[in-house]
Amino acid sequence: MLEGEPVLRQIAEPVLEIDAEIHKLLDDMADTMYEYHGIGLAAPQVGVCKRVIVVDYGDEYGGLIEMINPVIAEKSGSVVDVEGCLSIPGVRGHVERFDKLTIHFQSREGESYEMKPEGYFARIFQHEIDHLDGILFTDTAIDTFPVDESEQVPEDEQ
Repeated sequence: MLEGEPVLRQIAEPVLEIDAEIHKLLDDMADTMYEYHGIGLAAPQVGVCKRVIVVDYGDEYGGLIEMINPVIAEKSGSVVDVEGCLSIPGVRGHVERFDKLTIHFQSREGESYEMKPEGYFARIFQHEIDHLDGILFTDTAIDTFPVDESEQVPEDEQ
């Protein structure tokens, strides 16, 4: 889904039952994220208004992370860095985000977990969780600027 699609501005519904449909959604989201060389994707970006995200910032950060009903429970620090979004091609922007988070979420098995990402890793989760609340990075960006999509963009800016 690209900017302008109504689903990107809706507040996503909590997942009440983790079933085969949610498992398929997680699989499809991961496939889509990898196909477009992203590092994170939220369900609204594939047209599904559910509180589900996937993130893969590389093996050193745990590989593929699937989160159902993620909630940012604690946040601290602040840093400005560049972001982009698969739903807004050709645009990047400087966005201020928290530097440290505590996130509570459920896995595809329905288990409850807590994660404490920091730095750019924390930024990715904030960006994706914003999508679940109908917020795009351009809404909170300090500035935005065009980029040539034909040039290779470093993965940490996607």
